[in-house]
Amino acid sequence: MTGFRNFVFAAVAFVALAVPAVAQSPDKSAIQSRVTDVNGIKMSYLVAGKGDPVVLLHGFAETSHMWRPLIEQLAKNHEVIAPDLRGFGSTSAPESGYTKKEMAQDVHALVKSLGYSKIRLAGHDIGLMVAYAYAAQYPDEVERLVLAEAFLPGVGEWNNVFLLRDLWHFHFYGKTPLALVTGRERIYLEHFWNDFAADPTKSIPEADRKFYAGEYAKLGHMKAGMEVFKAFPTDAKDFAEFSKTKLKMPLLVLSGEKAGGTFLIEQGEMVADNVEGVLVPGSGHWLMEEASDQVIPKLVEFLNK
Repeated sequence: MTGFRNFVFAAVAFVALAVPAVAQSPDKSAIQSRVTDVNGIKMSYLVAGKGDPVVLLHGFAETSHMWRPLIEQLAKNHEVIAPDLRGFGSTSAPESGYTKKEMAQDVHALVKSLGYSKIRLAGHDIGLMVAYAYAAQYPDEVERLVLAEAFLPGVGEWNNVFLLRDLWHFHFYGKTPLALVTGRERIYLEHFWNDFAADPTKSIPEADRKFYAGEYAKLGHMKAGMEVFKAFPTDAKDFAEFSKTKLKMPLLVLSGEKAGGTFLIEQGEMVADNVEGVLVPGSGHWLMEEASDQVIPKLVEFLNK
């Protein structure tokens, strides 16, 4: 009898040990946050899904967090990687390295560290500039490219677009601007969230505004954001050189009717041969928030092809 009891006890213990192993197996569809060392910085990134890789690059006044609704959809068919760019979110904020060419090299180092030779790539705002710089530097490694809502410095009559409004913030960097914004990060960011939207009440949600304000309040991160704008003249020289060789991969350009209008689409046609341009009706700059019902299905369709 004692032997039988010992047998039962051993069997129960075996099951008890085995069940947690099954329950704790990672869910590939769940969004995970990771950090790795690349290019001399610690880069934070979100990752989810399994399959051909898609990389998503955020813009100013946001972080990789902006892509969460899209990640959930793309992760059904892809491994989706959304990094916090140099100086943003939980990624390191060094003193230099904020040309879009250099920021693209950070992302490329991340992609290589993950073992991928080819990706599908999308960027919004500053992220689209980094995405273009990535595709221009590594054209054979990008299968599909999305540029969403901003402009390409140095391509065509780019000064005529960004000089028309809000020129001040492109030159708003240095000791005094930084002192004015420190401790008032949300006030500064509200300008972008509200004034660049078709309707401020349908722009960035309140919970996200609180989150982003906290992220930009991290030591060195608002200065890094300003450095991104300070680098535009260098970016313009780099992009003018890049644009001499047209991109060959399929390019989707998304632009808000109430923000950039058709200009980015026209720039896309200047830098690539295979361009699909979409003007998102009624939307301002914040496409993912203002027109998610139109933009997310279009991105999924394009990046799944």
